[in-house]
Amino acid sequence: MNKRLIFKIALLAVALTAVLMVLAAAMRTGFGAEAAGQVRPRTYFEQFVIAGGPTVWFVLLPMSLITVYLSTVYFLTISRKKLLPEDSAGAVIAIMRQHGFAQLPARLAGKNDFVSAAIARAVSQCGGDLNRMRTVLVESLQDQAMLYLRKIEWSNIIGNVSPMVGLFGTVLGIIKMFNAMAMAGGQPNPGQLAGGISVALVTTFWGLLIAIPAVTIHGLFRNRIEMLVSEAATEAEKLLPQMVHILKEQRRAGQLAAGPQPIVEIPAKPAEEFRISL
Repeated sequence: MNKRLIFKIALLAVALTAVLMVLAAAMRTGFGAEAAGQVRPRTYFEQFVIAGGPTVWFVLLPMSLITVYLSTVYFLTISRKKLLPEDSAGAVIAIMRQHGFAQLPARLAGKNDFVSAAIARAVSQCGGDLNRMRTVLVESLQDQAMLYLRKIEWSNIIGNVSPMVGLFGTVLGIIKMFNAMAMAGGQPNPGQLAGGISVALVTTFWGLLIAIPAVTIHGLFRNRIEMLVSEAATEAEKLLPQMVHILKEQRRAGQLAAGPQPIVEIPAKPAEEFRISL
């Protein structure tokens, strides 16, 4: 089991444990007050969680925990330091000078940043044709971008679904309120309507409370991914001529193994042609 998976499981376990402890403490306090016959002001927990009913307890509250968990994972994994470190291009050049062109995929296998992963895939698939290598680089960066965009899509799904769940709770609360009015012959006292009103308002509150940060986080990280992939493409474009130069030097010095693949020159292209389409 890798360290990242262990970290995710531990983070989720800590969040669930904390919520269960809060629930247990709140329930214990409420039952203690009822047993003693005390009349006390309602706590925020009772007003914004208990009053929401099962829609909050079993749907919206878990969704809020998942949103916090996903946000934490995104902040830790989708960062410039991990996806586009400053020394990524220099590391590729250093490995190529020391071990040769053919060893790049094996030497870069453990690196997960955009440039290293794209170079490793391009070298392994280009067959010595560096013009083909340009195309594979673009495809690799697009695939990596789509992988991270699919990951953050969960936040977007939660942001779009949670208001609908809140609306479902609102409708449920209104139905409950009208049932109370019907049972009271059209003249209910405020206490009979309070339960329905609480469900209607609290579920709407939770739906918006979850949706606003979830959609915001999705937009922020989508912009970050697109920006990092664009910068990685520019850096890879600058890296290709250096790789060609090193290959020529190694061939002249006789450092390449016998029977190397032919080196195909990379024709100069305007910078705007080397783009990543998402």
